[in-house]
Amino acid sequence: MTPIPPKKPIAEANRLSTLLNISLGSERFPVNVEQLAKSYAGQFGHTDPITRVIGDDLPGFEGALYGTENKGRIEWALIYNSAVFVPGRIRFTMAHELGHYILHRQTRKSFECNQDDMLRWESQEKQIEAEADVFASSLLMPIDDFRTQIGHEIVDLEILDGCAVRYGVSLTAAVLKWLEFTPQRAVLVVSRDDHILWARSSQSALKSGAFFRTRGRVIPVPEGSMATSNQIVVPERQGIEIAATIWFPTEPKDMVLREMKIVSDRYEQTMSLLILPKAEPRYWKRDEEEDRETLDEYIGSGRLPKR
Repeated sequence: MTPIPPKKPIAEANRLSTLLNISLGSERFPVNVEQLAKSYAGQFGHTDPITRVIGDDLPGFEGALYGTENKGRIEWALIYNSAVFVPGRIRFTMAHELGHYILHRQTRKSFECNQDDMLRWESQEKQIEAEADVFASSLLMPIDDFRTQIGHEIVDLEILDGCAVRYGVSLTAAVLKWLEFTPQRAVLVVSRDDHILWARSSQSALKSGAFFRTRGRVIPVPEGSMATSNQIVVPERQGIEIAATIWFPTEPKDMVLREMKIVSDRYEQTMSLLILPKAEPRYWKRDEEEDRETLDEYIGSGRLPKR
């Protein structure tokens, strides 16, 4: 028997996006994940549908997908933590579990996604969780539409927040998506108590040396940056220009970057977006890629700032 080839998360998300474009047109955002999950099997002729989408209040719980036999067929229940008071996070969790259903349900009949599981991923588990995240991101925020929304505007946190509203996701999710495709040198830094929790760089920033190694390190927020707790600057979301060497000492002394930030009192975190001028690539090392994996685990645990 020929094994079924694994499905590709971006291809599957794009297939659904095409259907949503045709059926809903300009009214397709934000994606109604619950409706899509319940109708998916019928649209594609599968006999093992998602019949229930359930919210429940379970501490430390992100989402789950369970398949049970009912009258000779498998039926699936998609579950999310209804105690999360951020609709964008719930939408992403639901899309993540839908990704498990589409991509991985042939391999097993249950998927449980909570903080402890995320932080103890084995290699195979880590791969399928990453694939479900890629599917969710691609479904909720298609890159072609995202590029259209950005246009030729000077990108700042106000514009990215508008995209977050359009797609019904958190601002953090929208910024991370933008970093995937922007040609600009841009770095997202999340900090607490004047120390960096994690950071993510765009490809051009990473290759030019504008990144932070956060694995196993305590990195203070630099003095003179907007991100320090004693700095209150308006307008913070549009940003101000500061010397690039404040954040990145190896940049030219005459270079300036644009720094913008949002402070989340609820999550006690500061989100800073740094945009630098163009620069030639310097290097690309394996350990930077490993730092990105550490961030993926941090994201998976749900410990992210929301709006």
